[in-house]
Amino acid sequence: MINSTEVLFFTLTAYFHSDVLKYLYFTVVLVLYVLIIGSNVLLIAVICVNRSLHEPMFLFLCSLFVNELYGSLGLFPFLLVQILSDVHIIPAPLCFLQIYCVYTYAHIEFCNLAIMSYDRYLAICRPLQYHALMTPSRIARLVALTWLFPLLESVAGILMTVSLQLCGNVIHKIYCHNHSIVKLACADTTASNVGGIVYMFTIILGIIVLILYSYAEILKVCFSGSKQTQQKALSTCAPHLASLINFSFGCFFDLFQSRVEVSGVPEALRVVLSLYFLTCQPLLNPLLYGLNLSKIRKLFKMSTLRNY
Repeated sequence: MINSTEVLFFTLTAYFHSDVLKYLYFTVVLVLYVLIIGSNVLLIAVICVNRSLHEPMFLFLCSLFVNELYGSLGLFPFLLVQILSDVHIIPAPLCFLQIYCVYTYAHIEFCNLAIMSYDRYLAICRPLQYHALMTPSRIARLVALTWLFPLLESVAGILMTVSLQLCGNVIHKIYCHNHSIVKLACADTTASNVGGIVYMFTIILGIIVLILYSYAEILKVCFSGSKQTQQKALSTCAPHLASLINFSFGCFFDLFQSRVEVSGVPEALRVVLSLYFLTCQPLLNPLLYGLNLSKIRKLFKMSTLRNY
């Protein structure tokens, strides 16, 4: 029985041992990472450079894209190194840092989506008061809250895991996972499990309820308004809803497979789905917002025409 602070490294056992295919896996992951960095940095630059996009919705989008870069930084460099490595181990401090990055990324993502839904609710349901409510100082406070609360709150969860007495150091994942380390504990982990459930049902579920309420109110306005109002509301809300559904699905599967025995699911599928919310979301969001929001589309068309 050893304290987790005395564990020097963890072994990751979900990697496939194939000398022939590992270079293919490496190439696929590298291409994904380059696409994620390129697409998110491009849209951040477009929003920052064009003053016409210095509106609340686009500033919140900028925060969302920065978070995609932050989350992918916590996974992809490590994944690329591990794919080419013959021994899949990770130093304990780096493992806990990765857990912190992944969990804060997920929490910040939900907070960003919640604030974006609140912004759309004000713009569509209370248009006359929108600019009075969404002042620059309030926007700054909302963005700061989106980042600071998850970054500070997640420290408590990490400290609880670090303080556990462990009876092993083998993690059946391809990246460090908090609940996988909790399951290595020798002592009773009821407090940690209850803390995780309380966190999920109070904070995350609360955020999702807030988002759903905002969109329920928006839908009421859509159905009671003109066709033009409906089309405008749906065109701006559709990317948000698609992003929320996609991310919630990925997080739900990750939570489900970490707490429920899923031995009947093929190992390759489990690995892909466990990476879903960390890989698809950072790639999907730039596509959703870059292609569906008319102002960003117009800017890309104008820049293309100038080149010709």
